[in-house]
Amino acid sequence: MKRRPALDRSPVSVAAPSAAGLGAGARLDGLVEALRALETPDEVRRFLIDLCTPAELEAMADRWAVVPELAEGRAYREIHDRTGVSVTTVGRVARCLSLGAGGYRLAAERLGHLSPGAAFAVPGHEHTP
Repeated sequence: MKRRPALDRSPVSVAAPSAAGLGAGARLDGLVEALRALETPDEVRRFLIDLCTPAELEAMADRWAVVPELAEGRAYREIHDRTGVSVTTVGRVARCLSLGAGGYRLAAERLGHLSPGAAFAVPGHEHTP
């Protein structure tokens, strides 16, 4: 399989096109624009089904399912027991909530899963509510 450069996950990344065509940042920008063009949940669902393999969709859905659980203050093991998502994945999602680009947090806040500025599970620290 051909290796591609990793996408810059910073919230304001701007990558110049590579000599071989559009760079990873420009391709991501194109995907973002395609998502923005969709108007209904059904359109987004259909696009994601066409875009992703079933395994990719399952992995993304699993990661998102962890966000409200972390927002509720549940322990990683309890989240695993409730969702079937691995404790490792729970930790990765928690790390993104803490140190990521802010996308999980923004979506969680807008959907009412998390209050603005609220705390959530810290990676590597089991806790109980």
